[in-house]
Amino acid sequence: MAIHVRMRTTVLMLCLALAAVLVAALPAGAEPTGAEPAVWKVSAPSAHAGHGPGAVLRLDPSGGRLSLEVTHDGQTVIEPSPLGIVTERADLSTGLRLLGRGDRKVFESYRTTVGKDRTRHARMTEARFRFGTADGARLDVLVRVSGDGVAYRYVLPADTGDVVGEVSAFTLPTGSAAWLGTYRKDNENLFVQYDAAAAPTGEYMTQALFKAGDNYALVAESDLTGTYSGARLVHDTGSATYRVRLWDERVRVDGPLTTPWRAVITGDLATVTESTFIDDIAPASKVRDTSWIKPAPALWTWLAGGRPAGQSLEKQKAYVDYADRRGWPYTVVDAGWYFDPDQWDVTDPDWQTNSWLPELVRYGRERGVGIQVWIHHRDLDTPEERERWLPTLEGWGVKGVKIDFMDSEAQETFRWYEAILAGTAEHHLLVNFHGSTVPKGIHRTWPQVMTMEGVNGEEKKTNTPEHLATLPFTRNVIGGMDFTPGAFHRAERPNAASDAGELGLSVLYESGIQNLAGTPESYDARPEARRFLEQIPAAWDETRLLAGAPGRSAVLARRDGERWFIGGTFAGAARTAEVPLRLGHGEWLVETVTDGPGGLVREGRVLRGDAKLSVPVIADGGFAALACHWYQGRTGCDR
Repeated sequence: MAIHVRMRTTVLMLCLALAAVLVAALPAGAEPTGAEPAVWKVSAPSAHAGHGPGAVLRLDPSGGRLSLEVTHDGQTVIEPSPLGIVTERADLSTGLRLLGRGDRKVFESYRTTVGKDRTRHARMTEARFRFGTADGARLDVLVRVSGDGVAYRYVLPADTGDVVGEVSAFTLPTGSAAWLGTYRKDNENLFVQYDAAAAPTGEYMTQALFKAGDNYALVAESDLTGTYSGARLVHDTGSATYRVRLWDERVRVDGPLTTPWRAVITGDLATVTESTFIDDIAPASKVRDTSWIKPAPALWTWLAGGRPAGQSLEKQKAYVDYADRRGWPYTVVDAGWYFDPDQWDVTDPDWQTNSWLPELVRYGRERGVGIQVWIHHRDLDTPEERERWLPTLEGWGVKGVKIDFMDSEAQETFRWYEAILAGTAEHHLLVNFHGSTVPKGIHRTWPQVMTMEGVNGEEKKTNTPEHLATLPFTRNVIGGMDFTPGAFHRAERPNAASDAGELGLSVLYESGIQNLAGTPESYDARPEARRFLEQIPAAWDETRLLAGAPGRSAVLARRDGERWFIGGTFAGAARTAEVPLRLGHGEWLVETVTDGPGGLVREGRVLRGDAKLSVPVIADGGFAALACHWYQGRTGCDR
């Protein structure tokens, strides 16, 4: 009897030892195949247990399907959501098993030419999960987690073939709020608030903001190049899931493939608004010498006079004179300045001499005002056209190009973006894209890109006060936004009764070239607005959210050297706004510009840097302010 007991004990011990060996042989974090999914966690380098963003990757053993959950401070921000990609040769969304995992820390410091913060420090954990299928197909999933976001991307080997779709999606917790813009090819639609599950069936832009519990989550993407296709979010009403749909039904793949990052910026509203995560996960600059790249405000003449203004050298010289008096370094000449195929013979090698633009450039150079020009995408969409135009514009002394009407997020269009970005960098031309995609890390990789449209901006007649108060938390989070504020003369603007609100947009909306859209007459009629705009820079050392709620209000402070510029917009009834300052230690002279009975009113007061600023705001209005360190006898913050 004792012998049998000892034998059973010995066998049991051997079985337990063998099981321990098998478990130890599994990759870190994996569990033996069974009813429960395998679970792996990724945290930011500096995160304490349960704090900050986190990613939870799961593999369902019954079907070999992957999902990703995003958490913040232990709360779920994105529910477990499907991952996977399908190619012409393999379905890499099912039948997966883990082959291994490797982790590394990513610490990077870099500078940008534009943006909410020109000096960046990125600290991230990257985990590479290697998966395979029973028939030998391979898929790597890269996950990055930082203090303000979670991102993932797929890496495929060379023999996988063209991509025909993704199963990637984002599922929101029950009761989440959403601020969404319906998708259109130029990304120019209003943002509207919904319950995330109840939003109408349709397609939405990948700059979608959600609120789950105490945390916000902005869904976006980064590092999108001509190797892949643009995406949008697809939603069925009643579902809390937003699926990823590619522009192209088939993405052409020649060799290995690394897809763009699918990113979730998460945290409280200030963390999301101030985040540079989309740039942080983008490739480093491809432009070695950036000394020629100079962001600054510009007088944009299109809304000031339309096509006739663009076709008149006399008027354009007057705009240069006005910009010179204001200290604005650029004017932007819009449609109508260059050749009309019905009038010019472009086969004539001297056809460029028909343009008055070189004379305008010379005139501006003498006054310290650089000229930027609008040009249609169709005139730059071939190598031959780019070789004709880009050297010509550089030779004339043009400082930048505003390229319009791409109206596509197809893979072929992103290949064009790569070509035009390389060409404009070579020929020292600043870039403003209109009728375009939205920034996807482009400001870090191609620092000559000053701004992009991709927004329902000032020239539209459909804007709402709620839309104005949503843009700082959605579209403008991911990069420069050419909203073109300052069109005081336009009755169509939703803050038409509030010149102070319109002035505040010049700070509230970040753009490397802040294209000011008013007429000279409208600025001269508002000397306080003119004075403020003469002070404003276009690149910032720091950005802070002072107050706000999406769709209701937004107040941001942006620092340039020792001075803080503040802009605020409010939707709804008139009020006295109580804005908590975050300016730093000591006492500050804060000069506010608000709406008064007879026009704009400037008022200075001395406050501590952590005090509350009380500002009167009219209905659907706003304000602007300028703050500087106060000392005895100081009465203004002008340069």
